[in-house]
Amino acid sequence: MAPVRGRSALFAVAVVGLVVAVAGCSDDETAEPAEVDAPDSITVTSEAFDDGGTVPERFTCDGDEVSPPLAWDGVPDDAAALALVVDDPDAPGGTYTHWVVLDVPPGVTSVDEGGVPDGGVEVENSSGDASYAGPCPPSGTHHYRFMVYALSEETGLDPGAALDDALRAIEEAATAQGRLTATYSR
Repeated sequence: MAPVRGRSALFAVAVVGLVVAVAGCSDDETAEPAEVDAPDSITVTSEAFDDGGTVPERFTCDGDEVSPPLAWDGVPDDAAALALVVDDPDAPGGTYTHWVVLDVPPGVTSVDEGGVPDGGVEVENSSGDASYAGPCPPSGTHHYRFMVYALSEETGLDPGAALDDALRAIEEAATAQGRLTATYSR
């Protein structure tokens, strides 16, 4: 059975590499989300919507397109930094990343509506902008994942760093994670 797993893992790596390579050739770039093998010990919440609920229009491209208020707890004591990622796994061209904030100090436990977590560094999203891009599905209902990762070390990436570099750094350093998922329809 081990050879099958090995071939499956090799196939998965090849597919991810192909997706990243193809995504890098288009103007509407998407990057694969970090494949994190870390415990789900962080709880992520929002006073604006519930897990499994609907993202209010205010936080989308149809509204004011401001980031929603978020809070989290359960961060391991040994975390050196946190990362925040918002993405849409239902996007037609593959996962679309709406927002990435890196190197948030581990003592930070929330972000206000329209804000950036204190001390955090915004890097590129799938549009190439270092900012929040609200949910904006072309049609139908999409799921939006608001994820917080505990990192074993700071990424050291500069503001506006490339999305692929940011996701790779999260994948390499994540020790715990948490997720709040909501939908938005157009």
